[in-house]
Amino acid sequence: MTFTVRRVLIALAVVVVGTVLPTTTTFTGPAGAATSAATSTPESIGIRLVDVPADAVDDPRARIYIVDHLNPGTVIQRRISVSNLSDTERRLAVYAGAASVERGGFNVSAGRTPNELTTWITIDRPLLTLQPHEEATVTAKIAVPRDASPGEHYAAIWAETGTTHATRNKNVVEVSRVGVRTYLSVGPGGPPPADFAIAGLSSSRLPDGRPVATAQIRNTGGRALDMTGELGLTRGPGGLSAGPFPARLGKTLAPGQSEPVMVTLDKQLPAGPWTALIRLKSGLTERTARAVITFPQHSGESRSGKMLPLSNNGYLTAGVIGILLLAALSVLVLRRRRRRSSRERESA
Repeated sequence: MTFTVRRVLIALAVVVVGTVLPTTTTFTGPAGAATSAATSTPESIGIRLVDVPADAVDDPRARIYIVDHLNPGTVIQRRISVSNLSDTERRLAVYAGAASVERGGFNVSAGRTPNELTTWITIDRPLLTLQPHEEATVTAKIAVPRDASPGEHYAAIWAETGTTHATRNKNVVEVSRVGVRTYLSVGPGGPPPADFAIAGLSSSRLPDGRPVATAQIRNTGGRALDMTGELGLTRGPGGLSAGPFPARLGKTLAPGQSEPVMVTLDKQLPAGPWTALIRLKSGLTERTARAVITFPQHSGESRSGKMLPLSNNGYLTAGVIGILLLAALSVLVLRRRRRRSSRERESA
């Protein structure tokens, strides 16, 4: 027996577009990037997640991906908008395809390759014919069987279009697809917590001379993570500060996985030493680390940073200890005065 989960859903307005190129694959991303692509490519398609559960509205990942935890036997529905942003009629197929999280990336399989999660997903309108600049909404239903395997499951819901061009010797089919990632956790009770640790910070240099700071991240929680963040530098040579510099995007970690997150800096930056502060987050989960790093002079070298407390704890600890010692001394002096006063009264 299955049951349907009813949730309050909030409309979204994040679009991703893809250009018709041989076997092009694109995922949902920031709206700004979508707008740029739409204005610069005459033949493109777009996709966006229409709604998000009200209890996840503050989670930026849930606004562009399907991110959920479901008990076995649960059914949910998500609306997805597909757009023809070109000036010609487009025929599109909408379907679910397998995905995995390995080697720090969200990896999609070719075509309609199935996995366990894709067998649970049905699209109410799998075939669409869209006129120029027309938009259509499809509904993806995810029905989790009662005997579904527990844990994390990954897939992508695709909108795909193709164009055939005849050449002298053969026909060339150009295929473009745009998709929405699906991260589904299955198990009894509530969702497992998301968490990660920053194990260390190191420095290196690319062959072109640009310095790189690398944070080693370990997913210590029960959900997949999509890492974003930035790094700032302070207390450099001559008191210099620099940044913040954005972390290189695209790192996705499954539970238990460990991967580096790299931040590429300006080539003109002095070698250091610097005090580096890196802030990384996935959804609503955020972690920070501090270290003293010095960039090597040549590429191919790597130096481990000296990890520091997150605040100026040296001054803070010294201040606290000083206050405690002063308080203890005050109590001791007060007790001695009381004893003297008591002895003087007794002798009188």
